[in-house]
Amino acid sequence: MTIRLADIGKTVRDTEYAVRGPIVARATELEKQGREIIFCNIGNPQALGQKPLTWNRQILALCEYPELMHLAPEVFPTDVVEAAKAILTGTRHGLGAYSESQGVRFIREAVAEFILERDHIAVDPDAIFLTDGASKAVQTVLRLLIGSPHHGIMVPIPQYPLYSASITLYGGRMVPYHLDEANGWKLSRTMLEESIAKAKAEGTRVRAICVINPGNPTGAVLDEGNIQMIIEFAMAHGLSILADEVYQENIYLAGDKFVSFAKVYHRLAAKDIPLFSFHSCSKGLLGECGVRGGYFEFRNVPDAVAAQMLKLQSVCLCANLAGQAAMYAMVRPPKPGMPSHAQYVAEKGAILEAMKSRAILLADGLNKIEGISCNVVAGAMYAFPRITLPAGCTDAEYAMALLEETGICVVPGSGFGQAEGTAHFRTTILPPTQKLQQVVKALGEFHRNFTEKHAPALQR
Repeated sequence: MTIRLADIGKTVRDTEYAVRGPIVARATELEKQGREIIFCNIGNPQALGQKPLTWNRQILALCEYPELMHLAPEVFPTDVVEAAKAILTGTRHGLGAYSESQGVRFIREAVAEFILERDHIAVDPDAIFLTDGASKAVQTVLRLLIGSPHHGIMVPIPQYPLYSASITLYGGRMVPYHLDEANGWKLSRTMLEESIAKAKAEGTRVRAICVINPGNPTGAVLDEGNIQMIIEFAMAHGLSILADEVYQENIYLAGDKFVSFAKVYHRLAAKDIPLFSFHSCSKGLLGECGVRGGYFEFRNVPDAVAAQMLKLQSVCLCANLAGQAAMYAMVRPPKPGMPSHAQYVAEKGAILEAMKSRAILLADGLNKIEGISCNVVAGAMYAFPRITLPAGCTDAEYAMALLEETGICVVPGSGFGQAEGTAHFRTTILPPTQKLQQVVKALGEFHRNFTEKHAPALQR
């Protein structure tokens, strides 16, 4: 007897992930037919032409194939060789063997030093887990927190669909709190209080609040005051905090800076609530999406609960070793005076400057299109423009028509959540500058044609 859809668990059937939904499936079909498709639906930098950092790839090459060591220093600088040797020594058996479930301790110690240098606060390597990208880390923590169909997780709207999909999959309830589009996608204590009060009135036991900073899909960057407010709100309600900080190096506006939740949490001595912080080399500036490297650090989690996290991680044995090595390369960059430093700084600077330029280009270009408005892209790799649609049209129909007519693949705003009565789409800032200019131009022409085509007859 075959497996029927009805035989599949309801939580699986109810799980949706818009970033790779039906529009992306259609885009893949069109590409197979020979159409040129510009995939703006997902943060996948190298698929859109971004070159990997030489430092990272040289280290990975030597770790994967140590026999290349004899080519140094003709091909591989001495600091790269030293880093690769340190990783191989730390793993004991190379990248082809399992590590301990929590991740190679030598690499976790390097992550701890990275956090110490960033925030000037004490870090315990045993409170760090190395994971297959930040997504697996987030899912581990959500799986830990959701123990009943009545358990709820507060999630920003708009949000990254990893959260809604995982909460549904684990049988919990998503508790939305809306970001203020008119105020640069910031949030207020009043909005948070209204959200949690509504959830409690509906019988939901709220367990945690998720925050994405810099924002995905909004591109907003939270200031220290906003972060303090969120932590104080969590303390008042006994909530765990999930701080998704994978875009912390992607800051574009003068005056803006990344401030970690851990740093403010430490300053406030917020020891009554757990904090989980997430980072990744698969996103952000490095864009090593295929390598799948990430970590999470936890604070104020009892040993018995940490043991349950270790058990969850142990089910999958360990994070992939290449991803762990890539995390080491990320948190231990070459320092001034080292052979690779100048090239490393130049490559990172060029990537960041290009993203900053494209962030401005995209937002400015979209705001010149009648019927589209876009907040400043202050960070991360995305824009979430608001679109005015003819009556009866949905953002999903708009996105599908955009794909069919122009080859531009974006994600409808409904896949991320949006205020009632509004419509949006998410697009990345990642296509090369010339191609992004083409995207903006094509979007302008498409939007005008779409609006005219679907306008009521009396308006034509």
